[in-house]
Amino acid sequence: MTAIHQLVAGYTRGDAISNESRVLQALFRSWGCRSEIYCETKRILPELRKEARDLAAAAADITDGDIVILHLSIGSEANLVFPALKGRKVIVYHNITPSAYFRGLQDQIAHLLARGREQARALAGAAEITLADSQFNADELLAMGYPHVQVMPLLLDPGQWDGPLDKGYLAKLKDGRLNLLFVGRCAPNKRIEDLLFALYYLQRYVEPNARLIHVGSSAGLERYQALLRTKVRELGLDQVIFAGSIPPRQLRAAFAAADVFLCLSEHEGFCIPLLEAMASNVPVVAYDAGAVKETLDGAGVLIGTKDFALIGELIGRIHRDAEFRTALLRGQQARLARYDRNQIEQRWRTTLSPWMNP
Repeated sequence: MTAIHQLVAGYTRGDAISNESRVLQALFRSWGCRSEIYCETKRILPELRKEARDLAAAAADITDGDIVILHLSIGSEANLVFPALKGRKVIVYHNITPSAYFRGLQDQIAHLLARGREQARALAGAAEITLADSQFNADELLAMGYPHVQVMPLLLDPGQWDGPLDKGYLAKLKDGRLNLLFVGRCAPNKRIEDLLFALYYLQRYVEPNARLIHVGSSAGLERYQALLRTKVRELGLDQVIFAGSIPPRQLRAAFAAADVFLCLSEHEGFCIPLLEAMASNVPVVAYDAGAVKETLDGAGVLIGTKDFALIGELIGRIHRDAEFRTALLRGQQARLARYDRNQIEQRWRTTLSPWMNP
């Protein structure tokens, strides 16, 4: 049976692309295919090094009859190795955040993002099949000169939201406050400061007992988080939790405790937490940027301007108006029903089957 291998820029826990590569690996193996994940060893979380192989081994391991999938997301050695590998080639584009968001806060990340854009342009034509997980991302590749790009939605693992939760953590958060939740890396493109401005209006004029919970790693972006903590003090905000990266059981508890999921990010190539919030039955309010509108697909509340007074009043209405909240949740469940994992699995099979030997 044909082997189907994947190349990633980094391999860790809680990262959307790492999670996607694991889900795809399980799918490919369920077809009877050999499937390995390759990454530079220094970019593999130490406890996961038994799950992924060193990128340097890919050239010797991969043969002409294999399929190689590159997950393109940032500047990486994997992007340079990919064109010279044997096998039939596929690129999956997850978007590359504009480097300008990181300049002055984390110049190393800014460099890798700028390098990633250069490498992405250079890879146009390097793969026989190019996929993007949203139309927004597909349009970026077409603008870079890629001749043809297909949209392939992310293949998510329902276990991300269906598993057991930390009851102690849930009890800690379910204390009668109105909980605003945002899940996403503590990165400047996520505009965590705008969540603070929304909370300021909410606490001062609508609901004094409101609280903001941000779940997401700040590794490498400690300077940005320090600025956020300074802003919390300047605004005199009460009850802001920077939870950092937390275990899946606690993450599920955070969703279970949330009254509203608020996303004011300015650049998203897909935004998986929007679907996680909908699956957790949490009303979503999100700013219309990047692929957010596409991911919501008519669900939740999509806002076109960052009017913090309007956002605060909207959150208050969702909290108080049971009929409005129920209507939002009904629409979100309808959106989830349109996300068909089996259909996406079949699309992968259809896409790769012409290259697969029995």
